[in-house]
Amino acid sequence: MQAISVICMNLKSVPGRLAATLVAVIGIAGVVMVLVATLAMSQGFKAALNVAGAADVAVIVRGGSSGELASTLLSAEAKVIEDAPGIARDASGPLVSPEAYVLVDLPMRGSGTAANVPFRGVGPRAMALRSHFKLVSGRLFRPGLDEVIVGRGAASQFRGIQVGQPVRFGAKQWDVVGVFEDQGSVTESEVWTDVHVLQASYRRGSSLQSVRAQLLAPQATERLMQALMTDPRVNVTVATEKAFYSEQSRALVTLVTTLGSAIAFIMGIGAVFGAVNTMYAAVAARTREIATLRALGFGGGAVLASVLVEAALIGIAGGVLGGLLAYVGFDGYRASTLNFQTFSQLTFAFRVTPAVLGTGIVYAVALGLVGGLWPGYRAAHMSVTAGLRSL
Repeated sequence: MQAISVICMNLKSVPGRLAATLVAVIGIAGVVMVLVATLAMSQGFKAALNVAGAADVAVIVRGGSSGELASTLLSAEAKVIEDAPGIARDASGPLVSPEAYVLVDLPMRGSGTAANVPFRGVGPRAMALRSHFKLVSGRLFRPGLDEVIVGRGAASQFRGIQVGQPVRFGAKQWDVVGVFEDQGSVTESEVWTDVHVLQASYRRGSSLQSVRAQLLAPQATERLMQALMTDPRVNVTVATEKAFYSEQSRALVTLVTTLGSAIAFIMGIGAVFGAVNTMYAAVAARTREIATLRALGFGGGAVLASVLVEAALIGIAGGVLGGLLAYVGFDGYRASTLNFQTFSQLTFAFRVTPAVLGTGIVYAVALGLVGGLWPGYRAAHMSVTAGLRSL
């Protein structure tokens, strides 16, 4: 009851210290906004890769390759893969897509800086292997012609790849005939064409970079892997799309999260000092009240609790404000960055999820409590005589 009484009295005095309180709230809000924006970026990476990464679709590349760019498969090896056990089939044959992969330069919107964009040649079953694939504008490219379709993310981030416009890749001019989406996955960062056209245009012969295959079930991965790794005709590595994309982005996600958290921590130190100053001002403004309460028999714990509750409420206010600003400013915002593991540009959308907002608010409360701990301790151990003399 003592603690509740002191807390209520403390909160009633906040309007008299509104300016100092707002400084602390705004400082914490700035820290939380940076932290939430960073975590939203990381969530955007993960979402783009998780949507594209199916557990029942296998990606087969050359054994020992770090990714598609360093992989080369021969057409004979692709045929062996098509006949391997564990791969789903329908009336048209095995559900596989032999794919070629190169990087092309495109200018980024705004800056005009050239970026590496994945240019993928796909087989006729490629769309069926991407369960969220949907054409949103124009039409599909026609096999055998110099036509391309572009992902929605690439179309929004790069210039010169709008439907109806010609674009030059390598020594050839291509016609952009459609835009597709794949529920925000990494696939939306790519440009697609017919695999045989890309092979001929880049003098790749019949070589490929990867083969995608629909599995009978996620558990069929081991069966397919065992069959191919023991077959002397091929030298390949088999992974599910989920595992493949997770490995391709692991370093980038770790880097962004680590740097963002470090920046938020450094900014948090400044916010803590702001909270300390605010709580010292609160204690100084209530020196007489605190001394009087102590003289009347109120314990130091009640005084400490009142200061910490106010500090926590300042943290909550700053956390909510910072989270709201981050949500309004960043949620759904599309951007792109270089994935240095694949040397290609990755487009993604920031995702301010409830979990991210919760992390920001918890961090804000922690900053407030740390800022209020020492002033609260000093107030709880204040000399009653010295406090009453301040009258």
